[in-house]
Amino acid sequence: MAPTASPRGGYETASLHDEWRPGMGRVVGVSWAPRLKALVGTTTAAPSGPPRINRRRSRVRDGGQEQRGDCSMELEAVLKESAASAGDPSRVLGAWVRRSWSTSGPGAEAEVTTAPACEAPGNRARDVDSRNQEPEYEALPEGSTVTTHMLAGAVAGIMEHCLMYPVDCVKTRMQSLHPDPAARYRNVMEALWKIIRTEGVWRPIRGMNVTATGAGPAHALYFACYEKLKKTLSDVIRPGGNSHIANGAAGCVATLLHDAAMNPAEVIKQRMQMYNSPYRKVTDCMRAVWRNEGAGAFYRSYTTQLTMNIPFQAIHFMTYEFLQEHLNPHRQYNPTSHMVSGACAGAVAAAVTTPLDVCKTLLNTQESMALNSLNTSGHITGMANAFRTVYQVGGVAAYFRGVQARVIYQVPSTAISWSVYEFFKYIITKRQEERRSRH
Repeated sequence: MAPTASPRGGYETASLHDEWRPGMGRVVGVSWAPRLKALVGTTTAAPSGPPRINRRRSRVRDGGQEQRGDCSMELEAVLKESAASAGDPSRVLGAWVRRSWSTSGPGAEAEVTTAPACEAPGNRARDVDSRNQEPEYEALPEGSTVTTHMLAGAVAGIMEHCLMYPVDCVKTRMQSLHPDPAARYRNVMEALWKIIRTEGVWRPIRGMNVTATGAGPAHALYFACYEKLKKTLSDVIRPGGNSHIANGAAGCVATLLHDAAMNPAEVIKQRMQMYNSPYRKVTDCMRAVWRNEGAGAFYRSYTTQLTMNIPFQAIHFMTYEFLQEHLNPHRQYNPTSHMVSGACAGAVAAAVTTPLDVCKTLLNTQESMALNSLNTSGHITGMANAFRTVYQVGGVAAYFRGVQARVIYQVPSTAISWSVYEFFKYIITKRQEERRSRH
């Protein structure tokens, strides 16, 4: 690939061929002489005879030792180094020219007035690699915006609740204190098969639309608040490191926002999931609750929900971050570690907080058969009242009704939530970084 003399003075480079761009297909007649001139400007007139790119040697220090570099050989080496990349050759050449121009001082040895001094091949190879290297995943969240966390969290929450909704329906029924004889189940699979066979194939997903509507904004607030507080508190408690106390505290505060947005949807969802539910549509259930019990019914279980979810989320986040430190110490994007950590964290937190979930279900559904068995009139209100009612109906064992279904629900649910959240956070932030680098 020999340079040719330009009629206006200076040099132009002959067209590049496909030998130096493997895997890119055949590229014929691509000349970047105009691009080179736009970057460098017009050079001095070519001497007679075969034109040559400045072959005067410049001294460059690398690791304390002087090396001599040849510009023409240097340029060819840079082009070969970038051959495997999909970048535009003009960009590579422009970067080489700009770097060399910035490093050449007034006293640099150069034969052509506008030509840059050469760099050592080892230095340039490292520089090209560092520029082409993709940003590390653990550094990406530093540039993430609140919008990124909210969008990723909303997608994760909707997918989590929708994919696991049939199991959630079984969990609600298995936590019933006085189930109908036709709604007694030994395990999750038997329950799903029995519901589909006797009540129809769409019955396990009735009410899923209201859950998706509530899960989107609830998880958007949840993850955005968690990420912000986790970083802020970690900088205070353990600067430059990860604090389990900060993770737990951030999860607790994030739960306040999550449950405030999600609680009305939970009330409607669980009433539609119960056996022999009189509601066929979400709007029918909303109107009936509002008309018969008032607006307060949508937040009757809010305190119990917080009492359950605050310890649940504290255990959940602390376990997740603890497992990430061991499974993914460099905090790279690793889907397997996100799924395993999320699944284990969800299982531990779900098993520990099952008694609180049983009380929450009782407050949300106001189960009529349980109230009739105790000759109780009116509605059950408050966590203390719910705890007494559960114990009076079924004893200590009643606090762990549906624990199997709850754990089975939470393991894939939290695995889906974390893996989807981390994936979308990675993709969105990476694209934001690419847009910033182009500008």
